[in-house]
Amino acid sequence: MNYELAKLLRENSYPGRGIVIGRSEDGRHAVIAYFIMGRSENSRNRIFTEDGEGIRTQAYDPAKLTDPSLIIYAPVRVLHRDGRMMTIVTNGDQTDTVYDGLSQGLDFSQALRSRTFEPDGPNYTPRISGLVEGLSYTLSILKSADGDPSSVRRYTFEYPEPLAGQGHFIHTYRCDGNPLPSFEGEPEPVAIRGGIDAFSREIWESLNEDNRVSLFVRFIEADSGRWETRIINRYQ
Repeated sequence: MNYELAKLLRENSYPGRGIVIGRSEDGRHAVIAYFIMGRSENSRNRIFTEDGEGIRTQAYDPAKLTDPSLIIYAPVRVLHRDGRMMTIVTNGDQTDTVYDGLSQGLDFSQALRSRTFEPDGPNYTPRISGLVEGLSYTLSILKSADGDPSSVRRYTFEYPEPLAGQGHFIHTYRCDGNPLPSFEGEPEPVAIRGGIDAFSREIWESLNEDNRVSLFVRFIEADSGRWETRIINRYQ
């Protein structure tokens, strides 16, 4: 069963940061979406900007930036190795960890073993990550043991033969709260319909209007490797 992505988003005022990866309805494209939300002024003071083949976060108003440590990073990077193109998407600076690990011959899970959840107690925000190669993809979450920072739990989910029109959605928080409860269980199967513009609108318009900050969407044609990208920023 595929959930309606728009419904999942509308019913959750604060999923935090989220990754959707899947296969387009026509079967020809790998689909990636990454969004960020924010409750504090520092978290909301961000935009996505293109950076080579990937993107970076940057402060919309540099004068209001108070702590860049967990909010300024490269969410998306592309690695070309041995004739293969791998697109990495994460919710933190572990993008660089995965990129470096893959460059050194490690696999996705091995590259992430040096990382853990974010040091932002009492939330201990999970690190969520994804990797796309061709039409196949992998998702990962590194999280605390039910909010206990003395133990880390690492989960990896592989989708080597994705179905057309289906993706999987993983996000940092189960819902709003104080502290924020971490995502639990497997990534949620969601329907992917339409082209890049319709899919981008579906996500952006379904995110909580007060908390949404930025959205990145990319459709990658599997046969050629060509891609299209859309970026929507709250402040642009």
